[in-house]
Amino acid sequence: MMLLGIVLAPFVAALLVPLLRRVAGPRIGLLLTIIPAVLFTLLLTLLPQVNSGTTIGSAWEWVSSLGINLVLRLDSWSLLFALLVTGIGTLVLLYSHFYLGAKEDLTKYYLYILAFMGSMLGVVLAGNLIILYLFWEFTSFTSFLLIGFWSDRERSRYGAQKALLITVLGGFVMLAGFALIYLVTGSFDLAEILARRELILESPLLPYIMLLVLIGAFTKSAQVPFHIWLPNAMEAPTPISAFLHSATMVKAGLYLVGRLVPLFGGTAMWFGLVSGVGIATLVTGSLLAVKQDDLKALLAYSTISQLGLIMTLFGLGTPLAIAAAVFHLFNHAAFKGALFMVVGIIDHETGTRDINLLGGLAKQMPTTAAVTGIAAFAMAGLPPFSGFVSKELFYEATVHPEFSGWLAGLLPWLAVGASIFTFVYSMLLFFYVFFGSPRGQTPKSPHEAPALMLVGPVVLALLTIFTGLKPDFIGQSLINPAAAGILGSPVAEHYRLWHGVTTPLLMSLATIGAGTVLYLLIEPLRRLFKKVKSRVNPNRIYDWGLDLLTNGSAKLTDWYMTGFLRDYVVYIIGAFVVFVGGTYLLKVRAIDAWHFAPVNLFELLFALLFVVAVIVLILASSRVIGLIALGIVGFFIASFWVIFRAPDLALTQLIVETISLILFLLAFAHLPSYFKDLEARKKKFIDAVTATGFGVVTAGLALTAHGTRLYEPLSTYYIENSLKLGGGRNIVNVILVDFRGLDTLGEITVLSIAAMGVYALVKLRGRAR
Repeated sequence: MMLLGIVLAPFVAALLVPLLRRVAGPRIGLLLTIIPAVLFTLLLTLLPQVNSGTTIGSAWEWVSSLGINLVLRLDSWSLLFALLVTGIGTLVLLYSHFYLGAKEDLTKYYLYILAFMGSMLGVVLAGNLIILYLFWEFTSFTSFLLIGFWSDRERSRYGAQKALLITVLGGFVMLAGFALIYLVTGSFDLAEILARRELILESPLLPYIMLLVLIGAFTKSAQVPFHIWLPNAMEAPTPISAFLHSATMVKAGLYLVGRLVPLFGGTAMWFGLVSGVGIATLVTGSLLAVKQDDLKALLAYSTISQLGLIMTLFGLGTPLAIAAAVFHLFNHAAFKGALFMVVGIIDHETGTRDINLLGGLAKQMPTTAAVTGIAAFAMAGLPPFSGFVSKELFYEATVHPEFSGWLAGLLPWLAVGASIFTFVYSMLLFFYVFFGSPRGQTPKSPHEAPALMLVGPVVLALLTIFTGLKPDFIGQSLINPAAAGILGSPVAEHYRLWHGVTTPLLMSLATIGAGTVLYLLIEPLRRLFKKVKSRVNPNRIYDWGLDLLTNGSAKLTDWYMTGFLRDYVVYIIGAFVVFVGGTYLLKVRAIDAWHFAPVNLFELLFALLFVVAVIVLILASSRVIGLIALGIVGFFIASFWVIFRAPDLALTQLIVETISLILFLLAFAHLPSYFKDLEARKKKFIDAVTATGFGVVTAGLALTAHGTRLYEPLSTYYIENSLKLGGGRNIVNVILVDFRGLDTLGEITVLSIAAMGVYALVKLRGRAR
């Protein structure tokens, strides 16, 4: 129950936000900070137990016949993520109180962010793939709301829609992969799936499973070519960017990939896909970050780059690579969270994020400058900060890959090349903004942020320094246990700031040296990068595809939405004939007619008169004749009920026919005299084919259904129990009011609502409104 309480707590708090907003007023952010802070403290108390190898779990049956149960599990890997979600969440909520003005819709903001927090906790604690998927998509939905928080801005709406479409479609693809896993293993439970690893590895479906699931992870973690949604998501308020795009949503894909390492890790396809896409993302993000003018856009592309680095390590799959991935994931949450917050402070206190207007801010904003320097140096991989330790581990893992081949040979070179540009944009973020002379006039006069607004970034900057100076403390407390939780076996890595003169150190020195040279040439470098443009890129493909979908849908809708009820009936009946009739032809070989009742002459005569009435209806040239023929058809149906000894059905049919005729007569004044819309021969032919097909398929289905006896008929039960259980001799009435009483009540309710709607429309008719 404890794990369920941890997941539900943010959702419950979200539901209470409207009430708390009235009680706490604009200080609601400070009040709500208590929720993640308490959850963080609770999770910390579980650290010793979980690090000892214990998995805390809870399970509740849901759709057990399909293997879908509410299973929650907390191990060292999920605990690390839960701590990041609640820890960073606490600092973000505190920061939000000072960042958002009183004029903002605080109720909506805090409701969305708490719902997102609960969704992320659900993702990392889920022990069942379907439960994970449900929370996964809920993170997409809540992030859509958060990114589009300023919904009056076109760019916010565009960014929110883009993030939703890419991540939700990726989630659908991932769900298909989960379905194939169930097909092979017979389970959605993660623990059971990992125990049946050999079934998946030996299955011919392995490539499809791996590709489908990884597409879901790649879209969520903004990997190339799905990275395009993340820069546009920067239209969200900066606290949202700090929360979603440093420690939580973008790392959900990394969490899933880490979970799947024991399942797919060690295979050549896994290495090629995960490390190949990861290193391409690392290089792409690093190059694109350098030319950005908007500080948040720079951080967005740097985030893409860092996510690619971590993804590359997961693809390598060795214990060292997994430990390095976990360490850099932890470091990235700290220094990137701090950087997003200080960029928000710069925007808040200067009125701009345009790098071309900023410069020399260190004098007016010394604390912000210090925090930015610490976080930027950590991101660049400089000692003695935490990023240096994980970057060294990254280099070492690329130098000693488990696989051979051209990709393995290129990894160290690509890693250094991308890291050089990481160094450049890190220095750009710090020196270009805080030193030198101002490059333009900012909308506001720069000044330092309030002390409490600086708490979040200062705490994260101090964590970065502490991790760099005491890496083994963090390593043994969090990193090794989390890596062991991924691999399923102990990890005994030791972490030091100084390893001696090694190949990774030489790679770091090359990175710093080349990066320094390029930064000294930053102006011509940025101009060169801005000149390089591609006519075909993922963004243009997305925009083209969205326009094609929108315009194509509009044209298709204009084509088939004619405004004629007759056309819509043809579409529906035609689809029924094609799909149901086609299936009928493929599956049904013969009709078993041995038990059909005999047809007497009297019934044949009624059927013939029925057919004549239908032909008259079809050939009628005016609505009056057609209406009379339609009434005759209905009364003949009632006559059949009398013949078959069903007087209650006959009475019902007579009442329906009578009321229908009256309604048609009342509507006559508003209808044309002739069937003018049916004059075209083409339409008549289509109507004839559709009607004939519908009649043939329906008759065939009825005869086949009547001739099929797979089970004992339910009618026997009704015959035996209508009097005994229902207290009535009229079996039909007993079925309607007793055995299926709730169905009847539902139908009455629907009709009552429709009647009230019709009454309201009649009352409103003629009024100006």
